[in-house]
Amino acid sequence: MTIQSLGVGSGLALDDLVQQLLEAESKPKTERLDKQEEDVEAKISGLAKIQSKMSEFKDLVDDLRTDADINGREPTITNPNEEVEVITAEAGTSALRGSYQIAVSQLASGSRVVTEDGLYTSSDDSVLSGGTADMTFSVPDGSTFTVNVTAGMTLSQLREAINNDENNFGVSANIIDTGTAAGPKLVFSSTVTGTGNDLVISNDSGNAELDGLTTTGGTNNIPAANITSASNARATIDGITVESETNKFENTISFVSFTAEEVSPKDADGEFITSRLKIGYDREGLKEKVDAFIEGYNTLLKEIKTLTEYGESDLEEDGALAGDSLMRGIQTSMASIVSGNVSSSALGSLYQLGIEFNEDGELEIGTRNYGLGSGEDRYDDAVDDNFDEIAKLFTDENEGIAVKLYEFADQYSSSSGLINLRQNDAKDERDNIYEQRERLELRMISYEQTLRAKYLNLDQTVARLNNTGQALMAAMF
Repeated sequence: MTIQSLGVGSGLALDDLVQQLLEAESKPKTERLDKQEEDVEAKISGLAKIQSKMSEFKDLVDDLRTDADINGREPTITNPNEEVEVITAEAGTSALRGSYQIAVSQLASGSRVVTEDGLYTSSDDSVLSGGTADMTFSVPDGSTFTVNVTAGMTLSQLREAINNDENNFGVSANIIDTGTAAGPKLVFSSTVTGTGNDLVISNDSGNAELDGLTTTGGTNNIPAANITSASNARATIDGITVESETNKFENTISFVSFTAEEVSPKDADGEFITSRLKIGYDREGLKEKVDAFIEGYNTLLKEIKTLTEYGESDLEEDGALAGDSLMRGIQTSMASIVSGNVSSSALGSLYQLGIEFNEDGELEIGTRNYGLGSGEDRYDDAVDDNFDEIAKLFTDENEGIAVKLYEFADQYSSSSGLINLRQNDAKDERDNIYEQRERLELRMISYEQTLRAKYLNLDQTVARLNNTGQALMAAMF
């Protein structure tokens, strides 16, 4: 008699018994592996979060350690009225605080050249009857380009050839049709500004037909009366006249540049009204950077705390990295760097900038007073009395807080950093769990085969006994 399924022959629930025995054998092992896998996945996820936050913090301190404007100056301009922006300004970090009265009397301009009256009757007139010739445009700074004039080229075509020349350094040609006997005039304008930078138009070939379009190289060139010379921008600073080849005045005030945008308006007496330029410390910009540093530090610290804290009761789960020595080391090292001394700065430490630890180990500009003034007081004193020393606290190449924090963060967040190494270990641990699962599955398959073989014999034996009993009973009755 062939037994197709356990218990068919004997009538016993042997198949259920096998399943119960299998579950009893595999369940504790499976639950242990499930817990291990859950823990290691949480660890991998937690380490990835820390690495991400550490990378963000590294970018923040990288910007801070190389920030040349952390002790920047802030130019404030008060123009005669809000509708006219006479000047704009920039100030370097070495600029001294001060206030200046500035008036712009003249903007820089390039030269302008206009052809004579009656030279042409129409913009379609030919400028050269035969052959070819060259016209070269140049200014004293060495900029130059040459236009080839061909037979039959019209005044309009010459204008386009000039304007479209690939080497054109800033010369524009325009035709003004007077509508009178003076006829159309060709007007050349140069964007190269500054006294002495007059546009020169050379009749290279000496062809007399081009004399009226050029300033030199012929006998009847454009007269000087038709040439408006390039000029400097002119302004006064506290009554002192200054000039610039361009509209930008650089270092007329040490480490300050201002740009003339418009000529200053005049008062009722015809005097130019000054604009007020004040150079002060960029307190707002500094405060934004300090606040960003504090927030970035605290964000990273909070992430570490969340992942490493222990549950306060059995009902609360521990953080994914609870008790992790690597995380404790990060917290301790960062706190040590932030509280360290910076001898290159007169302030000495971030504490003198008002930055201190609160009871949770996070950074803040404190409001409590312990006899040395509150953090806010120390911050204000540092900005007022040692503004330029603040930058050294962060950027000194040997002791700067941002410099040290960047190097520290890089050790942990880089692809070969300590956090990544720990992640690789955790992934190896996860792979090991996968292997244990596979081995458990194989063992359970073998164990099931053993159980089925064992209980198959029992099933068959009981089935034979049942058959024998039934035969005896039949014989007796």
